[in-house]
Amino acid sequence: MPRNVYSEIFLHIVWHTKDSAPMIRKAFRDQLYAFLRQRCDGTDGARCYAIGGTANHVHLAVHVPPTLQIAEWIGKLKGASSHHVNNDLGHAKALQWQTGYGVVSFGKKRLPFVVDYIDNQQERHERGKTHSRLERIASDEG
Repeated sequence: MPRNVYSEIFLHIVWHTKDSAPMIRKAFRDQLYAFLRQRCDGTDGARCYAIGGTANHVHLAVHVPPTLQIAEWIGKLKGASSHHVNNDLGHAKALQWQTGYGVVSFGKKRLPFVVDYIDNQQERHERGKTHSRLERIASDEG
């Protein structure tokens, strides 16, 4: 990317496990999140601010460069992360991702809110205090 480009592209991304089954187990959750963070931060011009989720989905708050092809990048994150868990970590067929994802842009001022939302996923779901806009993975959802 040229040095003379300025951008503030912040995205909240969410995707689910296959059939929304509770596949993200404590046995590998931290390693999965660390792997996703490494892949995000390893993308030229990208930065990961938060990764979290529940047993059946994952959320990311990221800043991405304007040259990034988002759909392709998310597909690679999903594919590489399931391969990492299933093969590299030895949890054969433990993790499969559902087709699709949700992506919502937000302004830099909302970054603390989005990071807090992701960091406290478990509690938010237990209390029923989620935001539908940040949980959606399909355009036909309410």
